[in-house]
Amino acid sequence: MKIDYHVHLEEGPYSFRWLEKTYHNLLTGQPISELKHSKQWLSESLLLLSERMAKGAYDPSWLDLYLENAKKKGLKEVGIVDHLYRFTESRNYFKKHILLDDSRLGSLQKQWLDLVMTESMGDFVKAITASKEKWEKQGIKLKIGLEADYFEAGEDELTEILGKHDWDFIHGSVHFVRGWGFDNPQTKDEFKKYDLYELYKEFFQTIENATRSGLFDFISHLDNLKVFGYRPNESELIPLYKKVVKALKQMNVATEINAGLYYRFPVKEICPNETFLDLLIEENIPLLISSDAHFPEDIGAFVHENIEMLQQKGVKEIATFEKRNRVMKPLSL
Repeated sequence: MKIDYHVHLEEGPYSFRWLEKTYHNLLTGQPISELKHSKQWLSESLLLLSERMAKGAYDPSWLDLYLENAKKKGLKEVGIVDHLYRFTESRNYFKKHILLDDSRLGSLQKQWLDLVMTESMGDFVKAITASKEKWEKQGIKLKIGLEADYFEAGEDELTEILGKHDWDFIHGSVHFVRGWGFDNPQTKDEFKKYDLYELYKEFFQTIENATRSGLFDFISHLDNLKVFGYRPNESELIPLYKKVVKALKQMNVATEINAGLYYRFPVKEICPNETFLDLLIEENIPLLISSDAHFPEDIGAFVHENIEMLQQKGVKEIATFEKRNRVMKPLSL
C-alpha cells in the first residue's frame, strides 16, 4: 500500500521563491488562458495569488490540489501535518528553548520565528478533520498529525500542548542543537564552530531522549543534521546509530523513510541513510514512508522508489496510524 505520512501545507518565510512555487502549483488547478506575459495574464496571475493568500493554506481549494496529486500518485493513506513552530499557541515553548538573544544567531532566529509562526492550531485541526470525509470518498484515508520539536526539559509543557487536540499521530523531530536551528540556510556557518563528532553525538542523544520520552508515535528524519553535508566519518556514526535503534526497539517507536533531504536540500540523501536504514531493518523497527512535501506537487515524492527499496531489503509491512494507534499494513506498490 502506498502511503505518505509527512505532508505539509505551507511554511514560511514568505519569499518570492515561495510565491513562485505557490503560483506554479495553483496553475495546475486553475490554469490561466490569457497569453503569457500579457497585461491580462499578469492581472489574472495576481488575482490568483491574492485569493490564495487571503484564503490561506487550510482552505479546501488548496487542500484539493493535494488530493488530486495524491490520487494521481496512487496514495491510499496521507498524513497531513504542520510544524509545531507554525502555531502561535507554542510561542512560549519555543522562546524557552531556542536561542533568541541579541547575537547574530539569536537575531536571525527571532526573525525566523516571527516569520513562520503565523497559524492557529485549532484552525489546522478543524480544516483537516473536516476534509477527511471528502478524501475518503476519493479512496484515500486522510490522517491528521503534528510534527513537534523535542527539547530536553520541555516534556511537561509539550505534553500540555499536544493534549489540546485529538491526533491520528504525533511525530517527534529535532531541528535544534543547543538552541541553534541547524537546517536554516542563514545559520549553516555555525557548523564550522563545532567538532562534528561531538555535535552528532549530542544530536543523536537528543533523538534518543525524544524516543524515550513516550510522547511520540514515530521519530522523523533521524539523521537530518546532515542537511548541509557537514558530518564526521560514517564509521564514527555507526555506534550512535545503534544507540538510537536500541531506544526505538525498547520503546516500540516507529520511524520514517523521509525523502525531503534528497530533493529539497544540498545533501541530496534520504533520511536515514542506507547504513542507518539497514540497522533499523535488522531490528524490525516499524517504518513509514514520507515525502516531507511542502507543496501539492511534492506529495508522494519518491514514495514509489522507497517502497521498491524496502521491498528489495525484505521489508513486508509498513506502519500507519489512527487515533494514536499503530496499524501495520502490507507494503506494496
